Amino acid sequence: MALIDRPGAGLRRAPLTIELDDIQATVLRYRPEPYYGTHIMLHVDEAQAGREFVRRLTPHVESASGWWQAGRSWISVAISYTGLVALGVPEDSLNSFPEAFRAGMAARAGQLLDYGPNDPEHWDAPFGSGLIHVGVSVFSDSEQAWRQTMGMARRQYEGFPGVSVLIEQDFGAQPGDLNPLGYKDSIGQPAIEGSGVDPLPGQGPPVKAGEFILGYPGEAGVPLPMPQPDLLGRNGTYAGLRKYQSRVGTFNRFLREHARTEPERELLAAKLVGRWRSGAPLTLAPDRDDPELGADPRRNNETFNVLRGGEYFFLPSLSALRWLADNHERESS
Repeated sequence: MALIDRPGAGLRRAPLTIELDDIQATVLRYRPEPYYGTHIMLHVDEAQAGREFVRRLTPHVESASGWWQAGRSWISVAISYTGLVALGVPEDSLNSFPEAFRAGMAARAGQLLDYGPNDPEHWDAPFGSGLIHVGVSVFSDSEQAWRQTMGMARRQYEGFPGVSVLIEQDFGAQPGDLNPLGYKDSIGQPAIEGSGVDPLPGQGPPVKAGEFILGYPGEAGVPLPMPQPDLLGRNGTYAGLRKYQSRVGTFNRFLREHARTEPERELLAAKLVGRWRSGAPLTLAPDRDDPELGADPRRNNETFNVLRGGEYFFLPSLSALRWLADNHERESS
């Protein structure tokens, strides 16, 4: 099953310049459709037990080699800063991580504008507590494979002394499922330079690998600072996991208050989001929805930039609101 935004066969291959065998598959792999998954958050009570648990789980973590193909489920593993401390990572290595990662999101609520209802004191436990040490995520394109992989993952930690489960969070989507605001989901994955596949139409030029993967040059032409020793940082990445409440009623009230008719409300919504509810990008369907376009994975990714005369231009400010919000969240994470 091809997973490059599910366009099917015939993808153009590009030069491979990053070490896919040493990168987790989930860093590059797109979610399938449909998809089933679970996030498992664990706490390490004893360092030696935690290290043994990670060793047991490592053989089951799929690499990014052949990331563009996925006909089975896969597992990813992430470790928080407090998790590194709990696992007994030496202090000089701990101090080599950036301050934002060491502090965590809850401690940086002011920079992330998490105030009022979004204040960490209102977050679901155990998020923001520092108690989450290891996150294990399972992804699959079928319910059967998901359940089988979850069973294998559970065998690695259930009854294992020194490691305890804090929370399990299921997620997923079925064919035709929409996000809470009623929009087609799973669109908008950036192309990574050197990952072995050319960008899809609408993705724009590939992003330098160092913007997502440690040890490679970023857009500034040099690698970003990397945790030490190199073995700890190279080919790793940082991930942010945030749990949101979608305020659907507030969104719909805004549309009703600022547009008179249903077609006008849908156009306003498309200008705010950058695409129509079918997934059709406003750049290619500026006046009305085009469900056929929205269903075409080779064209529906052209949301925020459009090629004109060999140069890429961003859309006007209204439809860039989502781009700005997404980028703010990416930087915050």
